[in-house]
Amino acid sequence: MKKTNSPAHTGHRQRLRQRINTAGTDSLLDHEMLEALLTYAIPRKDTKPLAWALLKRFGSVAQVLDASSIALTAQPGIGPRTVQLLRLVRSLFKRYAKSSIPRHVDVRNSRQVREYCKISLAGNPEELLELIFVSSRYTILGTRVIASGSINALHITPRQILEYVLQEKAFGIIVVHNHPSGNPEPSSDDIAWTQHLEQAARWLEIKLIDHVIVARNGYFSCKEQGYLN
Repeated sequence: MKKTNSPAHTGHRQRLRQRINTAGTDSLLDHEMLEALLTYAIPRKDTKPLAWALLKRFGSVAQVLDASSIALTAQPGIGPRTVQLLRLVRSLFKRYAKSSIPRHVDVRNSRQVREYCKISLAGNPEELLELIFVSSRYTILGTRVIASGSINALHITPRQILEYVLQEKAFGIIVVHNHPSGNPEPSSDDIAWTQHLEQAARWLEIKLIDHVIVARNGYFSCKEQGYLN
């Protein structure tokens, strides 16, 4: 019998890819999905132990993708190339969610918009603030993350928010920010800031459609809860 110097994981990797080809990616378990993904950044090592280690450390595939670069590189076996791949997958997932919202959808009553808000920010380890610019037909013109950190710590003023809206020539906005704690309930400062922004926007005939706070455990809509007119 002819001997081979190929490492044992080579055959396992080929079997995993063959399974993807025949049964599809939906047939994979979480650790197998992550293992297969890691092979594109780590071509000559067995990625199965690393996939299991990441899931044990962070808790889920979503939390692995949401983890910061610092947290990821703290895991032995993770280098810059792997971090870059995971960041690309996370960003692609976000863009897919946004592009899946129909162009004609009314953002005031759209489940897809709420889902986009969650996908966009909910898992981030730091607090982010994103603006969704809206047309007079209540369709999405574009989005922009404008700051990181808590609203109070950032000292983001209504004037700064409205300057972005005027630059984009938007009719209105949806403000989105996340609570890394996992609890989407607003603080009293969140509510006061939202109502101050609504008053300032009204003077410029800009519509504050909603302020959505997202977290892993759900979302909070200031509009749905009666904090906005």
